[in-house]
Amino acid sequence: MRRALVTGSAGFIGYHLCARLLREGWHVTGVDALTDYYEVALKQRRHEMLGAFSGFEPVHARVEKPGLLESLLAQGPHDAVIHLAAQAGVRHSIDHPEDYVTANLVGSFRLLEAVRAHPVGHLLMASTSSVYGANDRMPYRETDKADSQMSFYAATKKANEAMAHSYAHLYDIPTTMFRFFTVYGAWGRPDMAHFRFTRAILNAEPIDVYNHGRMRRDFTYIDDLTEALVRLIAVRPERPANPGEIEPGDSLSPVAPFRIVNIGNSEPVALMDYIRAIEKACGREAEKNFMDMQSGDVPATCADTSLLKRLTGFVPATPVTEGIARFVAWYRDYYGV
Repeated sequence: MRRALVTGSAGFIGYHLCARLLREGWHVTGVDALTDYYEVALKQRRHEMLGAFSGFEPVHARVEKPGLLESLLAQGPHDAVIHLAAQAGVRHSIDHPEDYVTANLVGSFRLLEAVRAHPVGHLLMASTSSVYGANDRMPYRETDKADSQMSFYAATKKANEAMAHSYAHLYDIPTTMFRFFTVYGAWGRPDMAHFRFTRAILNAEPIDVYNHGRMRRDFTYIDDLTEALVRLIAVRPERPANPGEIEPGDSLSPVAPFRIVNIGNSEPVALMDYIRAIEKACGREAEKNFMDMQSGDVPATCADTSLLKRLTGFVPATPVTEGIARFVAWYRDYYGV
């Protein structure tokens, strides 16, 4: 039986990934602290559903707890470790930066130390499209320079990439960093736009539309993201024998078994079109408060997913109208609206 350790298993992405692996027969150890950044009941329900699988082993603890991850990896060889645990949110990082130091920097350091002590088949770690920051060349490519982060959240994720690369180089750890592009779907985070907009519209409350609606995002449906992650597990990067032979467009490091991969839809959607999709699914129009851009935000994102396609043969393609309709249907069912 294949064995995986997934951090952040009660989170939005973690839950979907664990469920997919469990359905495919994996044994999954899921680590999550069930913090109160958003409603804990939602996280508890996700873990309860994962508990229906005999192969799921939940561990309720913070990843930054000294010795925790080492003790879990010492229990036996792991085919994959997928590190999703993190303090998320661009806006929250402005008011609570210390949360990001603890969860994102210290937590990731504990994980890297654990993998150094107990080697695994493949380490996969979550990054974010936010690391591209002030880059205005689109679509974003993994080989683009990304040194102008616009939020502390993004800065901690870029630091994770650098930390992971150093460990991959020093200890020959096969490592893939994946940069997510605005993931949405059922069982999502209540602080995300599609969740907040749906809740407000169904409650006949106004929504805040930043930058007066002049924004575009590369929205990625959760099932597409999960498919990409499962396929990437099987694509272990190897330290190149001859750095000069790395294919153009490949982010493979010349000195380590380390690669960065974008996961996005590659078709940016205007914010107002996104809102219209939610309005249609909800069956009513939103009252809109048009506001200025928020600190730390960027006007547009767009992923180049040619490397993902080359490595896995897959690229996300679920249309926003379809994905939003599924989300709103889930929301109505879960909250009884």
